[in-house]
Amino acid sequence: MRVLTAAIAASLLLLPACSSDTAKPAGATPQKVMETAADKLDATSGVELLLTSAGLPDQGNGFVLVGGEGTAVKPDAFEGTLQIKALGLSTSAQVVATGGKVWIKNDLLGPGFKKIEPAQYGVPDPGALLAADGGVSDLIAETTQLDEGDTVRGGEDNKDVLTEYTGVLTGSQIQKVLGMGAGDFKARYEVDSEGYLRTVELTGAFYAGEPDATYTVSLKKYDVSKEITAP
Repeated sequence: MRVLTAAIAASLLLLPACSSDTAKPAGATPQKVMETAADKLDATSGVELLLTSAGLPDQGNGFVLVGGEGTAVKPDAFEGTLQIKALGLSTSAQVVATGGKVWIKNDLLGPGFKKIEPAQYGVPDPGALLAADGGVSDLIAETTQLDEGDTVRGGEDNKDVLTEYTGVLTGSQIQKVLGMGAGDFKARYEVDSEGYLRTVELTGAFYAGEPDATYTVSLKKYDVSKEITAP
């Protein structure tokens, strides 16, 4: 195990702009490209991210993470807003995580921030997404059956040239990082010409007894610095 969190719910991208028409270094294998992407994620001070989803269950009484956006910074902090479905209602929550503790602010819980245990909601601690051990970079480094796919345009005004990579992750790997899911998951990544991971897309049984769902994490900016404190 490398010394990458996911969630979340999770993860899970507009990186430094590149104008090159070359999507990856010549001769680089999929494994080498993903190792480099994991190293760059481990080395960054923080990222701005966007989470989207598709195929989510229509649960009337459960808790479903729909999407969100925010800033994750080393070593263990996150601040942003998550969209959720709870008790059949769609709502949003402000989230702050630091030092292994998580607080949310939502009208359903009353005024002010409330401290919660993410495991009770079946979602990861968002502050752990960039952890060197148990974070998103672990998923990248541990993906098997890697294949190189097409090159696509992405980023602001589609100026960036990205290369797609697909692979497989086990349910235990997903559980360790995201605290949810079972069985094998399909993984799809997009990496830019400088070796930075731009997109993480995971598809599988995130919710027991429900059809496969997809979560996509877009890494909008790297090397972000932000002071995040407990509310």
